[in-house]
Amino acid sequence: MRKLNFVGGNDVRLLHCGAEYFSTLIEDIDQSQQDILLETYIFSLDVTGLLVAEALGRAAQRGVNVRVIADWLGSGDHRSKLLLETFARSGVKFRRFNPWFRRGLARTHRKICVIDQKIALVGGLNIIDDMISDDDTRVPLAFPRWDFAVRLTGPLLNQIHLEVYAQWLRLGKLALKSRLQLLLNLREEVQPDVKEPSFAAFIVRDNLRHRATIQRAYLQALGLARKKAILANPYFAPGRKLRRALISAASRGVDVTLLIGVGQFQLQDAVAHSYYPKLMKHGVKIVEYRKTQLHAKVAVVDDEWATVGSSNFDGLSLFVNQEANVVIRDAGFTQELTAHLEQGVADGVLIAVEDYNNQPWYKRAWYGTAYIIYRSLMRIATLGGYA
Repeated sequence: MRKLNFVGGNDVRLLHCGAEYFSTLIEDIDQSQQDILLETYIFSLDVTGLLVAEALGRAAQRGVNVRVIADWLGSGDHRSKLLLETFARSGVKFRRFNPWFRRGLARTHRKICVIDQKIALVGGLNIIDDMISDDDTRVPLAFPRWDFAVRLTGPLLNQIHLEVYAQWLRLGKLALKSRLQLLLNLREEVQPDVKEPSFAAFIVRDNLRHRATIQRAYLQALGLARKKAILANPYFAPGRKLRRALISAASRGVDVTLLIGVGQFQLQDAVAHSYYPKLMKHGVKIVEYRKTQLHAKVAVVDDEWATVGSSNFDGLSLFVNQEANVVIRDAGFTQELTAHLEQGVADGVLIAVEDYNNQPWYKRAWYGTAYIIYRSLMRIATLGGYA
């Protein structure tokens, strides 16, 4: 299993929920001087989205080269057309990712912004108000959507910028020879760097170069875990390898806690429940987060490994969609994220084995049926890759 190439000398700051993320994003956009590349799954035109769009427009008006990518499915056909019109008026260049599934099933689920090739924001937050459900804008949330991102400066910026810039080029008119050269450039290895402070690695998942990179990062971290692992994710339906890694870590004495979002999609919740008995049997603690919509895709392992990004623990994220995570090896950063995760666990509901076993038989039967349906759909979508 290939090791991640960590680059030293980065400054990585954790951003918690939309209040920190959007204020930071808009401030950085307003201070930009040359170039902005933004890629997102959802770009809403609610209050928050309009504030970001206006900031991007101000940057374009003062001569900054502003380019935005939004996923066609995530943002919606009607909304993406409105975005095209809105951005055209302010001089922002805009491209939609894979409209009408012309390039297969894959979506860009990445949330990345690179500013002046000096600052990058990477995480799980879409451009949408975090007091509104991201699957139905008519449903308000009781508390802000629980999510994270990082603001990063340092040598790793080169790799992040190249990845988003390559995405922009691929969505335009690019000759076959140029596409092949672009692919070769992206395949070049990032050389490890021993500078301090923060060691960080930028990892992506796609269907050409990095089909299992993000999953491998989790497998490596869990395989080396000694004391503790806390993993938070809204959609839990991983393949067999990741489930085995969780069980293996717990079986050798690692304190493994899964913090899972529930209440958004009934089928997804039922699939997640189908895994509970075996995981709990081997010592994995399962906590359901019901306070608000959990959208975070983050984890900490022991005292020095952490990841923040866009990848869910489901078949689409791990086997179909384009995703992006940052892995950080830094004790201070890991301690800060651990504190947030421990608070999330405290705000959640610990699932007890006896409570699960005392559920009516028809509920448990539904969980098994949901798993069979989901596995069948994912095996079709991944051409047999999901197991």
